[in-house]
Amino acid sequence: MLDFWATWCGPCIQELPNVIKSYTKYHDKGFEILGISLDREKFAEKLAVFTKDKNMPWPQIYDGKYWQAEISQLYAVEGIPFMLIVDGDTGEILASNVRGEQLGAALEAALAKKKPAR
Repeated sequence: MLDFWATWCGPCIQELPNVIKSYTKYHDKGFEILGISLDREKFAEKLAVFTKDKNMPWPQIYDGKYWQAEISQLYAVEGIPFMLIVDGDTGEILASNVRGEQLGAALEAALAKKKPAR
């Protein structure tokens, strides 16, 4: 899942417990998160402390470009939080902007489509 977010974003912080719960529940089934932080420049140290304090063990991409973050430009992100469930093998976007209760259901559906590793 690509998770576009920022430490200054109230709705992102509100969604965080749900994201952490989903990560904990589905990580052993192959679910991974890549966070894309839309924080401002010179915020890398604060971002690292924040993710550690909030128990966010997944990797974060941070370029300090705020709304012009390069990856967010690729996906035309206009608001956060914004999540994309992406098939890690094909790159196909399986679900877009799923949050709250919808996130778990979308993850269940995406993981059900995955073929077991041989």
